[in-house]
This record gives sequence, structure tokens and C-alpha cells, in this order.
Amino acid sequence: MYESMRVNPKFRELCAKRGRFAWILAVIVLVMFYGFVMTVAFNPAALGQPIMEGSMLTVGVAAELFMFIFFWLLTAFYVWRANTKFDAMTQEIVQDAWKENKK
Repeated sequence: MYESMRVNPKFRELCAKRGRFAWILAVIVLVMFYGFVMTVAFNPAALGQPIMEGSMLTVGVAAELFMFIFFWLLTAFYVWRANTKFDAMTQEIVQDAWKENKK
């Protein structure tokens, strides 16, 4: 049964789509995170600036809060996509394999 799932073209499509999606999200996270770290390393004064005149909230704190929320939303987006599209594709593959082995 497992072999029939592995040779199914839908399985290769699932692996390719899931892998591509995961890599895109990983690149987004890494670029944002390391961009922030590089800004801390090479231009820390920019992050210490207040958001607006008289504000105690700095650009760095606001950027980090934005990143925290954005990363949480990316995780929720991945879970939603996995639970809808990827799980549906997985069910098709399992059903195809089940039908193949019943023959």
C-alpha cells in the first residue's frame, strides 16, 4: 500500500507543493529575522528612535512586536493551508492506494 502511495503522481505533487510552500515561508521568516538582527548590529540607533515625538515606544520595540504577530499569523496560515489543501490531497492519495490494493 505504501509503495502505491509513493509512486502516485499526486504524492509527488503534494511533496512539491508542501515543500515549496514551507520554503517560501521559511525564507520570509529568515529574511525578516536576520534583517532585524543585522539592523541591531549595524544601525542600532535607528531602532532606538521613538515612533513619534514624545512617545516611549521605539521603532525597535514596534518592529519586534510586528514580527512576533506576523510570525504567528504565518504559522496560522500554514496550519490552515495544511488542514485544507494538503490534508485533502493526502486523503486522495490514501483513497487511491486503498482502491489499488483492493484490486
